[in-house]
Amino acid sequence: MLANIFNIQKFSIHDGPGIRTVVFFKGCPLTCLWCSNPESQQQYRQLLWDKDKCYHCRTCEMLCPQKNIHFDENLSFSYKSKLCQTCTACADNCPHGALSTVGQFKSIDSIMAEVLQDKPFYEESGGGLTLSGGEVLMQPEAAAALLKSAKENNLHTALETTGYASKTVFKQTIINADLLLFDIKHYDRQKHKKYTGVYNDIILLNLAYAITLQKEIIIRIPVIPSVNNKIADAVKFSHLLASLDIKDINLLPFHQFGQKKYEQLNRPYSFKNTKELYSENLTQYAKVFQQNGFNVTL
Repeated sequence: MLANIFNIQKFSIHDGPGIRTVVFFKGCPLTCLWCSNPESQQQYRQLLWDKDKCYHCRTCEMLCPQKNIHFDENLSFSYKSKLCQTCTACADNCPHGALSTVGQFKSIDSIMAEVLQDKPFYEESGGGLTLSGGEVLMQPEAAAALLKSAKENNLHTALETTGYASKTVFKQTIINADLLLFDIKHYDRQKHKKYTGVYNDIILLNLAYAITLQKEIIIRIPVIPSVNNKIADAVKFSHLLASLDIKDINLLPFHQFGQKKYEQLNRPYSFKNTKELYSENLTQYAKVFQQNGFNVTL
């Protein structure tokens, strides 16, 4: 069994308790306009082109066996992603490191071997393994196998998810997850569709189901300017989550860490000129949740 992974991040301290290793799955059914990991959205392998490193030597163009790489009259790089699934000749031979690939199929055993290298740190800190994305639920068999293997090795397990999957897939995947880091992008059905590409009906149903299992759940709300950052939005989020008997909330202020990735993927970015938010910008926003009995972490 293979998992399509785009990153493995060690010594993480923000994705569950203690020191953790986070395995990032490639592919996501949501297309959030502010996504800080746009390279995670497509399930197939992609190329990242750093124009600042490119000398336009056209080595990649000449080496491509599919004749799939082109430079236009403005010397902008382009290619068709779906033709680049196995060959990495362009990135491997770029003399200036302007090209890199994102997305790699790894076996469950090889991933776990890497995770277990840091087991002493997990044991000392109460940490473990976190699966993130993209959306883990798009690769449910691989995710379930990793979580099962982690439990067999006595690791604490966490799953960061949008919850967007059928109930059957959701149920089968989360069995061995000790903690769910559950993303809620918007309380309003239509606005959720507008900003993420999908309605939130399935998400809320799966969240309600997870609550019946008495899973430990932390709700994560990305606070995005012009999308859900008003005090009125905090009030409506509070009403929704209070009805679901949720207590723990993480507020994630909007940042621009992913902006350069859109350039490297040659994709437009709707939030290019949007100012970042910081914890101090969300004091009043957080207070709304606190006044309604929630434990809030910024």
